[in-house]
Amino acid sequence: QSSEEARLQAQQEEAARLEKERIEQEQMEKLEAKDQERRESELAELHSLEQKFLAAQQWKTDYRAHAKWEHYLSCDGSPDPTVLQEINAFMSLWREDQNEDIQLVMEKGEQVLNLIQKLQFLLLDTPPNEITEKETVQYQESILELQNLLHQKYNGATEHMLKAANMHEDPDTGNMQAVIKDKNVTFCIWANLKKKVRFKNHMFCDTQHGFDLPKSLAVSSVAVRILHTHYDHVSPLWLHCQSVPKLEVLDSKELTQHSKGSVEEPEEEEKKAREEPDMPAEEETCSDGRKSVISVKENSNSIADINETGEETGKKSEILDVPSQVQDPLMQEETNEKEEALTDENIVDLQQFVPVGGVYHIDVMQLPPQVKQIKDWSMVEVLDVGLEAYPYPPEEAEDATHPPVRITLKLSDNVMYFEDPVIARWDPAGQQWRTDGISNITYETQEGSITFEMGAFYTIALLQDAHLNMPYQAWELRPTGMDEALLTVTAVFATIQVQIKGNQCMLSSVAVKEKDVLSHVTGKWISPLDLRAVLKKAGVNIFPGEYSHKYVSVNKKAPLAEVRAYQQMALVASAFAFAWSKWNLEAGQEQVVFKVSEHLKADSVRDKDWSLYMFNGQKAQKLKITETSKAFSEELEEGSEFHSTLYHMLKDFASKEAIDKVEAASFLFIDVVYQLLLATRVLTYS
Repeated sequence: QSSEEARLQAQQEEAARLEKERIEQEQMEKLEAKDQERRESELAELHSLEQKFLAAQQWKTDYRAHAKWEHYLSCDGSPDPTVLQEINAFMSLWREDQNEDIQLVMEKGEQVLNLIQKLQFLLLDTPPNEITEKETVQYQESILELQNLLHQKYNGATEHMLKAANMHEDPDTGNMQAVIKDKNVTFCIWANLKKKVRFKNHMFCDTQHGFDLPKSLAVSSVAVRILHTHYDHVSPLWLHCQSVPKLEVLDSKELTQHSKGSVEEPEEEEKKAREEPDMPAEEETCSDGRKSVISVKENSNSIADINETGEETGKKSEILDVPSQVQDPLMQEETNEKEEALTDENIVDLQQFVPVGGVYHIDVMQLPPQVKQIKDWSMVEVLDVGLEAYPYPPEEAEDATHPPVRITLKLSDNVMYFEDPVIARWDPAGQQWRTDGISNITYETQEGSITFEMGAFYTIALLQDAHLNMPYQAWELRPTGMDEALLTVTAVFATIQVQIKGNQCMLSSVAVKEKDVLSHVTGKWISPLDLRAVLKKAGVNIFPGEYSHKYVSVNKKAPLAEVRAYQQMALVASAFAFAWSKWNLEAGQEQVVFKVSEHLKADSVRDKDWSLYMFNGQKAQKLKITETSKAFSEELEEGSEFHSTLYHMLKDFASKEAIDKVEAASFLFIDVVYQLLLATRVLTYS
């Protein structure tokens, strides 16, 4: 009897469970149908909001043209670096200028650095439809020529100083020493006039850079130069011209049509292609190590045309995630790994480690003939060779071991080294940074200095792991006023706060262990592109590159969900706060999960005001779970429905005031928020 009862009870429970599932299924189908009915009108509404992206594109195009015209009208004597005749005339005039005074070279150097910066900014900022391949190549070649000219001028100034070394004798040692610096370079030079072994080491007191020479050099007619450029003109150009990686997304209309198997609206694709800020040129290195300039082909924002033919059409390099029907990603990764396995472990992988704090050119030179004073005349023997390097280790004795040179460098205060930097030397033949040839490294954390030995005189850089601040621990974006917001990224070692206002942003603080650092770059209103450059230069990288997913363990998200989320977050960022949710990791690749709260005041958001939303690019829903729930569940919040867009999903729970604010938001503000979200990629790298 009892077993019979148990069987009946089990049957009843099973029947009840099936009935409950059937009702849930019916409700879901009703909601899906309702969403489907509204879909066309919701997408049209979203599309009219998205016109703001187009307006921003147009504004930026006009602004670029205006800036060029303003420069033309200003006639301030500085060349327009985009006009080949002007930049070439500027360079040839400076080449012919015989004045080699170091102060003058430094002043002119600042102008050169500004010209280089303008060209780099244009390469990064100009969409492909506004720049020709020829212009891209021209700008990159101008950058390289300006860099070379500047370095030649520093060599000329060095020679000029060394000819009169005996005029700057140090009363204690009888040798010459000088330190000259500005915000771009620190120039330390020492000349061995007395050739006494006991003066073989020297510390430049106001920079704390120093050296200890082998005996053979201490008795030779040599000079030592430590030229610290706070910029890097040594690494390949592509490193500084890396744009935000492009995420490929299909347009929503195409997606619905694809499911019907027809593609009818090419103009829709074009619109979308223009809407996405396009990313500019990359540079690659040829097999023989020379830099070659290659531009990225203009690439419409749709993979539809590839899907149709199923072919891979040379777009591999710019696409972050390609659907599997286009390219088998595993196969791709295996071939990449094979290539990498062949490389030498002493070569620095610049996707993984980046030079931080500039470059130290450490040279030993033949001391040129000195000026002699005879009555009222100054006489100097003029040699035609220019600045001559002194061969060390000497070439004749290949097999003999030569004592190393010992160097101490004081680390730059304007840069954050979160871990002991990797020391590398530049190998001009292979055009790469290498770690061999450098030994006995000691790193003094308190003094912020590093001492090492090297077998010859090298150009040195201190490199830092580009991804040590990733994945981020949390992030939050909240409105603080009309067309104003605050983006906070809590990274592994630092918390970065960026204020956004109109078409600009400002690094408001970088905090490390509760202490504010990098005060020299905070508090200035700049563009998102400049912000990226400034933070990377300071060693704080929160901007994933094209290959970062190889070095950071992240759950890759489908570009469709990620990019659409950033676009729609930006569209409503004037009235809604967004933040990190731990459930984003568990939601799978196709969808993103984040916290949202309507936020019309300037204060911070209280924990109880957040709700969780899930979005896959085509369907948004509000979740029942909270951040503290025991497990992840996709169950809908009571009484809520699906929507095709995040915007309409939020609208269901929003006040009229919030929606009015969204509609009134400036297109430039929206564009800056979108650029920052795309650059930090918080939904994948947290």
